[in-house]
Amino acid sequence: MKHSKKIIFALLALAMSNTSMAAPMPLDRVSVQINDGIILESEITNMVSTVKANAKAANQTLPSDDALRTQVIERLILTHLQMQMAERIGLQIGDLQLDQTIENIAKEQKVTVAQMQQTIESEGTSFSQYREQLRQEVTLGEIQRIQVQRRIQVSPQEISGLVKLIQEQGLKDVEFQIGHILIEVPSNPTSEQLEGASRRAEIVLKRLNNGDDFRSTAIASSSGPKALEGGIWDFMNINEMPTLFAEVISNAKKGDIIGPIKSGSGFHIIKVVDTRGLQTQEVEEVKSRHILLKPSPILSEDRAKAMLANFLAQVRAGDADFAKLATQYSEDPGSAAKAGELGWADPSMYVPEFTQTLASLQEGQYSEPFRTTHGWHVVQLESRRKTDATEQFNSNRAHQLIFRRKFNEELQNWLDEMRSEAYIEIVEPESKRG
Repeated sequence: MKHSKKIIFALLALAMSNTSMAAPMPLDRVSVQINDGIILESEITNMVSTVKANAKAANQTLPSDDALRTQVIERLILTHLQMQMAERIGLQIGDLQLDQTIENIAKEQKVTVAQMQQTIESEGTSFSQYREQLRQEVTLGEIQRIQVQRRIQVSPQEISGLVKLIQEQGLKDVEFQIGHILIEVPSNPTSEQLEGASRRAEIVLKRLNNGDDFRSTAIASSSGPKALEGGIWDFMNINEMPTLFAEVISNAKKGDIIGPIKSGSGFHIIKVVDTRGLQTQEVEEVKSRHILLKPSPILSEDRAKAMLANFLAQVRAGDADFAKLATQYSEDPGSAAKAGELGWADPSMYVPEFTQTLASLQEGQYSEPFRTTHGWHVVQLESRRKTDATEQFNSNRAHQLIFRRKFNEELQNWLDEMRSEAYIEIVEPESKRG
């Protein structure tokens, strides 16, 4: 059993006018203690305001303030736990990597960084605040990749089974946008707890069938990973979605509501929000080669970037051979042994920054040094080609689909484990204490 810990309340300084006593500012307070960290009331208030503003812009109804507050607190708890894990393992997103990410976002939006900054500030957010929000998002993505990826194994049998299914279906497929509500039960629940959760699930299902808005119901009732997004998952085909979804929606149509479905975590209600078809098309593959340098305590971000810039200058001047540099210096073991060659591949299999950089290059052109989650790269696009969906492509695609499905499942398992092992105390405001 975890022992209670003493809560340390943080008091922020009261702003005072230079000329007279100003109206008293409300004091911030600790609302949640998570291990050795805290969530302030101002964090909760700011996120609630953001969710409300987004909902208003999307003409989306929301549940009661209490239900929304509960969901926001849960999201902040999971965010803080992940950031604490990142700090423990020494994961930091430096300014150079952040600058590279911002440049990539600007390129994707077909604007300059200056134009993007102007747009952000015109919407009432300072650019420095945007940078720190983005730093946190990148950190969360990195810590999830590091911690979850190693928990996933994809067997050759799973790949071959899915390849066979892909070949039977061809590339004509359907993507589903799924709505999901989870009525959670505790570990090792009693019969009373199970019955109570089952009753709540039936009540939620009845409300949905009577026309209640799914998104606001999910925000109010769901314990699922997408609760704060109204329970809505992005479009997925049946092969990449969580197994529970795939098992029940194969014959479903848009608008169908399915459930409650019992699992170890509780009772699930699933809605097919939308569907869309995938058309068969030729696949464009790229042939490229690269050099990768990984920043470390010995090799700084600045030094890694400068070394690659120097390599490029030597290659362009004819003073060095790219293949020899890749063999000698690249820290990608798979390609360094092949003089940096990555071979023919569907560019979407690479991390987004790498894919985006390849898309911006002409055949034979070298990129400038750029940062991905793996480190600093320079890449040369050697050639492009159009090809049919070959057996190798289907094998790669099958691996990606299975990996994405397992990643979503294992991410939720990892978050649940972290939360169950953490010391968490929610401090209710005095007005709610009885």
